[in-house]
Amino acid sequence: MSVDSNSNDKKISAQHVADIVLDIGTYLLASGAHCGRVNRNLNRFSLTWGFETDISPSFKGLLVTIRDVNDEDNTITLYKSSPAHIVQLSVLTEVSHLSWKVKEENLTVDETQKLFNNIKEKKSYNNIVISIAVGLSCAGLCLFSKGDMNNALITMVAAFIGFHTRAKIAEMRFNPMLSIAMAAFLTTLITGLGSIYEIGENPEAAMATSVLYLIPGVPLINCVIDLIDGYLSSAINRAMFAGFILLCIAAGMTLCITLLGIGNF
Repeated sequence: MSVDSNSNDKKISAQHVADIVLDIGTYLLASGAHCGRVNRNLNRFSLTWGFETDISPSFKGLLVTIRDVNDEDNTITLYKSSPAHIVQLSVLTEVSHLSWKVKEENLTVDETQKLFNNIKEKKSYNNIVISIAVGLSCAGLCLFSKGDMNNALITMVAAFIGFHTRAKIAEMRFNPMLSIAMAAFLTTLITGLGSIYEIGENPEAAMATSVLYLIPGVPLINCVIDLIDGYLSSAINRAMFAGFILLCIAAGMTLCITLLGIGNF
């Protein structure tokens, strides 16, 4: 296989390519990308510069081997840990667009690094805005579950406060599982009080739907995709991570329900 290394006469080192490939790859993993997507994007970048990339992803980081297709001696294997996992699906789209831009316009490694830095520096939505969206979503699910408007209102308030509390705890860099358990406890506390005081026709619907924002949908979906693609170690890691999140949700809800003395949930 022969690929032109770059339009520049200066030879690109495998170290230089590995640095940016690891930077992009770990950021994709932390943002919610499955391993197949990471592999396709990284190879699109590296092939443009005349290199092949083999990846060995894990939940906590990424191991890559970069090989110059025209010089076997220009090869390197490096590992880098991923940043904290925060699902940002917009990042996946922007990185994919960047990879095609690099391929079509034959951008250099340094030009690509500058454009990627711009993606990383973009601010995400404000936590208040996300909390409102989460509250409205859970309220809608409550209505679908045969709750009335009072149940939906309690669900919205509980999900809003629970999500915002989880975000604040995460900002303080506590263990993420602790933030999930506390968010589940607080959310269930609010809807549980609604059940005790018999607010609405179906308070059980409010209790059941108010914590759905905590369900680890992305890890569960990526687990199945990685399993199908053959990334078994990553699939197992994601499954265990998602399972532990579900355990923390259950622990937070059970503790709150027990303390409130609700016996018919």
